[in-house]
Amino acid sequence: MSKRDQFVETIKKGYTFKGDYITLGAGMLDNETITEAFVNVPLKTMNRHGLIAGATGTGKTKTLQVLAENLSEKGVPVLLMDIKGDLSGLAQPSPGHPKIDERHAKIGLPFTPKPFPVEIMSLSEQDGVRLRATVSEFGPVLISRILDVSETQAGIIAVIFKYCDDHKLPLLDLKDFKKILQYATSQGKKEFEEAYGRISTASTGAILRRLVELEQQGGDLFFGEKSFDVKDLVRTNADGQGYINIIRLTDIQDRPKLFSTFMLSLLAEIYETFPEQGDSDRPELIMFIDEAHLIFNEASKALLNQIESIVKLIRSKGIGLYFVTQNPTDVPEAVLSQLGLKVQHALRAFTAKDRKAIKLTAQNYPDTDFYDTAETLTSLGIGEALVSALDEKGRPSALAATMMRAPMSRMDILTSTELSQLLNDSKLVMKYNEDIDRNSAYEMLNEKIKKAEDLKAKEDAKLERDKEREKERPTKTRRRSSSRSTRQNPVVKVLTSATFIRAVFGILKKVI
Repeated sequence: MSKRDQFVETIKKGYTFKGDYITLGAGMLDNETITEAFVNVPLKTMNRHGLIAGATGTGKTKTLQVLAENLSEKGVPVLLMDIKGDLSGLAQPSPGHPKIDERHAKIGLPFTPKPFPVEIMSLSEQDGVRLRATVSEFGPVLISRILDVSETQAGIIAVIFKYCDDHKLPLLDLKDFKKILQYATSQGKKEFEEAYGRISTASTGAILRRLVELEQQGGDLFFGEKSFDVKDLVRTNADGQGYINIIRLTDIQDRPKLFSTFMLSLLAEIYETFPEQGDSDRPELIMFIDEAHLIFNEASKALLNQIESIVKLIRSKGIGLYFVTQNPTDVPEAVLSQLGLKVQHALRAFTAKDRKAIKLTAQNYPDTDFYDTAETLTSLGIGEALVSALDEKGRPSALAATMMRAPMSRMDILTSTELSQLLNDSKLVMKYNEDIDRNSAYEMLNEKIKKAEDLKAKEDAKLERDKEREKERPTKTRRRSSSRSTRQNPVVKVLTSATFIRAVFGILKKVI
């Protein structure tokens, strides 16, 4: 059997499945694309997480686009973190191109341009479905992790939440949280000390400074109502296609606190909300985090710990996490070891450090008789990648150099007119973009403080009146005493005279 036939047999054996699957492209051997050797990924194992890596300009984003399209077509909803702002074109069909036709002729797959159902979302003031959550929904543990506070400060945050629960004070936005922190060490100091113990002003001051930092990064836009329901991420359209939810993050690349806050909230909410699914035939939701190195390099330690925990646990909920980054070494080893699908585009060896990184990357892939993995990594062209997937039983498939198929949707952004039309047609924009500022802890505490101040003002006024009366009282008393001395009662007069006479006679008797 020739090397080519052996390769075809290996790919067919490793990438042919009974259940539903996604075709990524065709296998390559010695720079030849082999149309009989399709590289497929079973839908059943897509919740085992994955990695799309490669140097700038090698095709990572297009691979992400291909995966999102094919998942949507299979009825699986998708969530994309769009850091660069170049994914909105999924809502429009590809205009086509001779190079696309040439590529698909080599692969042996037909090319059909088509649009996909898309929801544009935003964490900031950009156009799109507003994603928000309340402070109460985060809870004291997540808030403490986001703010990266000390153990003592975390205890104070827990007390603050307990007080608000006990007194029915809704914590909705950051101004609610700031107000209750200030109240705990000022007007409400005695109340807190009696019920929960003394709270240090220095500790609340440190927490407030962290809150101000978060607020400056846009946290005041994220915290509030109406809270986003994560169940709205798993919708399908009338044709059974899963919605591709694109979160526009182009304006928060330099605000890691806000992104950490959002990611912690989203992962925790999804994990708490979605039921256990086990090993089903298809995932419930697939999340793609583009430019993931920005998260791992800049995000808080709390986010990294949370992602590591979620990656290990969330698979059973039918959720798959896919990280898109420049180099696999950007992803922590604890996360990397949990990833099932790996699509590795070309890496460039310009320095000794690059060559070392490539050798390390090559060791993350299964051994193969068909490639020198480290050498292949540096010789792949644009839109070509090394693929390692899991079969339906969770076993790693043979490593395959693959010519990737082209996206069926537009490989460019929407025009302003197209974006406006998309947002106008969105039911979620109507549902979530109304600003709500209902009565919450901030207003309730202000009202409580005002009542206390009014009561104190009344008491102070009463005390002042009493003091004035006290000042007046001695003068009246003296006047009465003076009046009695000049107008003595006649009986008293007689008694006094008799007493005087008796005393005089007593003295006289003693003398005689």
